[in-house]
Amino acid sequence: MTSQTLTAHILTAKRAEPPLQLQATVEPFWVRALLIALGLAFVALFLFIPLVAVFTEALRKGWDVYLASIQEPDAVSAIKLTLIAAAIAVPLNLVFGVSAAWAIAKFEFRGKNVLLTLIDLPFSVSPVISGLIYVLLFGAQGWFGEWLREHDIKILFAVPGIVLATIFVTFPFVARELIPLMQAQGSEEEEAALVLGASGWKTFWHVTLPNIKWGLLYGVILCNARAMGEFGAVSVVSGHIRGETNTLPLQVEILYNEYNFVAAFAVASLLTLLALVTLALKTIVEWKTDESRQRIPQE
Repeated sequence: MTSQTLTAHILTAKRAEPPLQLQATVEPFWVRALLIALGLAFVALFLFIPLVAVFTEALRKGWDVYLASIQEPDAVSAIKLTLIAAAIAVPLNLVFGVSAAWAIAKFEFRGKNVLLTLIDLPFSVSPVISGLIYVLLFGAQGWFGEWLREHDIKILFAVPGIVLATIFVTFPFVARELIPLMQAQGSEEEEAALVLGASGWKTFWHVTLPNIKWGLLYGVILCNARAMGEFGAVSVVSGHIRGETNTLPLQVEILYNEYNFVAAFAVASLLTLLALVTLALKTIVEWKTDESRQRIPQE
């Protein structure tokens, strides 16, 4: 057998033999079927069944009772307050997130690690504790309580306290989504634009923003969902005043504690619909974000 024939046999054998990685990851059919069945059972038990239960209980007495429950004055007030808190918190976190991500990803400066730690702080602190911090600062016996009382400024048990608590628990989302994306993209395109004479604002608007738009939208969606669904921090600073300082999650709690289950589930269904819309948007934006990230090395 010649050396060329031997080499041809070896190459043929290697092509016929499955890759080592493929051999290591292929499991028997019964193992794959069992894992898929366990995954589907978990999803059905902890996600699908509760989801169905919410709408079933909300519509148990018919559409008329359902509509009356969500049109009740206290429920309408809770919806408005939730939208107001989100409408203030999300744009502020958008500005902070873009600024922080720009600074961390594009520049080296003293205190950079401290800024990263502060951004992650709401993830490591219980929302209830963050609410108590605002009580310590702005409560009647707090550090600024006397000054606020003298100037007739109300923070706690009012809209400002709810907005502040919402901002605190949601401000990492935009920044944490943009930081790795902007670090992966580097700063070559911005530097080229500046060399060609573009101003800082034009560079951001025409170069940086198009590259981060999907990641930015993804962070905004997560931030908005958390803002509307926040319970712990808002519960501490709101005072649970019906028709004034109750957001949607607090309204659900009050109705449930009063054994008004149909109304509680009706209001909860609004949050559930928000979660479903958020999930759909999140999936679309994730797909777009992955596409943009996969194009980075090719550029």
